[in-house]
Amino acid sequence: MDSTGFETTQFSEYCNIKHKLNKQHKWIKCHALTGNNTNIVTTAVITDEHGADSPQFIPLVNETARLGFDIQNMSADKAYNSFANFNAVDAVGAVPYIPFKKSTVANYRSGSKAWLWRKMYHYFQLNQEVFLEHYHKRSNVETTFFAIKAKFGAMLKSKNQIAQVNELLCKLIAYNITVLISAIYELGIDLNLTKNSNH
Repeated sequence: MDSTGFETTQFSEYCNIKHKLNKQHKWIKCHALTGNNTNIVTTAVITDEHGADSPQFIPLVNETARLGFDIQNMSADKAYNSFANFNAVDAVGAVPYIPFKKSTVANYRSGSKAWLWRKMYHYFQLNQEVFLEHYHKRSNVETTFFAIKAKFGAMLKSKNQIAQVNELLCKLIAYNITVLISAIYELGIDLNLTKNSNH
């Protein structure tokens, strides 16, 4: 799980507009969850440039599970560290590998909602090497974002926000098609899913 920005052709001007100073491109944000083996984008949410990361976590996890993906481990950075996010991963039968800030203490909170968070905190402290080995699989999502931007461009050409969101979603779909094509040849996936078909 992670997020990345896609630049638009529009500009955001803060001050001294008539002097054309502090002129910056507007951008929108893609929050996505990806697989570890194929780097496929399982689901995504598009927000404006100020869209916070953590609120997108639970909807993305739940939608990925609903679509039938086998979630075993979930890695995300410290921005996603919350009781609710840990519990959401546990609810779909997976283990959350979300690191903790240095200032975190074990007795930060008590209660049933925090039991998994405390359990993973102690695991993080006592088995950091193993924990971080799982956590660093998060680099797959960064690789995915790089591939999408390299293949289909990091800038959105559409003018209005709805069109920009649709353009970005089309980039994700196009990327997933390339992943499926690659998987067909590299993993030997058979696309003929219908039995006894004459077509």
